[in-house]
Amino acid sequence: MNTITAASATAPNPVPRVPSNPVLRVPPAAPAAAAAYFGASLAFHADVSDVAAALAADGDPGFVVLDSRSTGSWDQGHVPGAVHLPTALIPAQAEALLDKSVPVVTYCWGPGCNGATRAALALAELGFQVKEMLGGFEYWAREGFPYETWEGEDRRAVDPLTAPADGDCGC
Repeated sequence: MNTITAASATAPNPVPRVPSNPVLRVPPAAPAAAAAYFGASLAFHADVSDVAAALAADGDPGFVVLDSRSTGSWDQGHVPGAVHLPTALIPAQAEALLDKSVPVVTYCWGPGCNGATRAALALAELGFQVKEMLGGFEYWAREGFPYETWEGEDRRAVDPLTAPADGDCGC
């Protein structure tokens, strides 16, 4: 039986305890490492709520939104004002459609799809400043933001599992 006594816990080299829960089995990073990681994450990602707020504010948001999905997907619904450029066409068409001095925010279907990541990589390789919109079109629609379809503008009710009905998540 391997137990830790009070005497061994105060010894110079106590036996390390192995947490019994899976969350702490790998200990959290040091605060400085965590700050670097989360700061970098924000440099690469934006969420749909922040993108919507920036687009709704008066004036130029300072970025362009790019939908990297197929034409059929675009027709089903897309962020108003977004540029449509499927990922496969980025190498051939991005420089004609986009300004390298303006950051690009990419999106695809949703969190289960890495199309926006592939689009962001393709743009970064061409020299564009880029962020990925977390949640993609799925969370844009689920959070109740307006979107355009081939038939016109539409909007869904807010899904209370993704965003508060009053619009303020407090984050």
